[in-house]
Amino acid sequence: MVRSTIPMVLCGLLAACADDVALPFAPLPAFDVPQVEKDIAGRCYGRDVTPARIETVTEQVMVQPPEVSSDGTVTAPTAFRTVTRQEITKERREILFETICPENLTPEFVASLQRALKARGHYRGPINGVLDTRTSLAIKAFQRIDSHDSPLLDIETARRLGLIALSPEQMDTASGQ
Repeated sequence: MVRSTIPMVLCGLLAACADDVALPFAPLPAFDVPQVEKDIAGRCYGRDVTPARIETVTEQVMVQPPEVSSDGTVTAPTAFRTVTRQEITKERREILFETICPENLTPEFVASLQRALKARGHYRGPINGVLDTRTSLAIKAFQRIDSHDSPLLDIETARRLGLIALSPEQMDTASGQ
């Protein structure tokens, strides 16, 4: 009787604290997907804003040099003061770029995007045609290499991945003209 009660009690305790159970993997961070703006020609644009990076710099500044007598002995030591200031190490940056319009992000297109990112080592999830957090993080990581840091797929990135046709200028360059 006692043996059969223990597993039931343990199951009840585990069920009661199921929310506290640690997952074997870290959940993906959620983030807001930036808004897409459409121009009068029907092209879509995204905006990537990189905030300024500000660091606190602390340094010692000499207030008074040492006083040295004629025989070389120091009569008064050097006086220093600690100065702390904020310094912008990277300016704020805002980039407007052409992106794929949301209505063109079909499950077939997103699956092709996932395959292209997976082939380049940036996507490790399932090829499911869903533009989820994992896919957005992979887009962001891939674009960070050459251009900007946005989860929105830049037109130029889509061309580099072979997902959309090259522009006429790129076709001329590719053919050597």
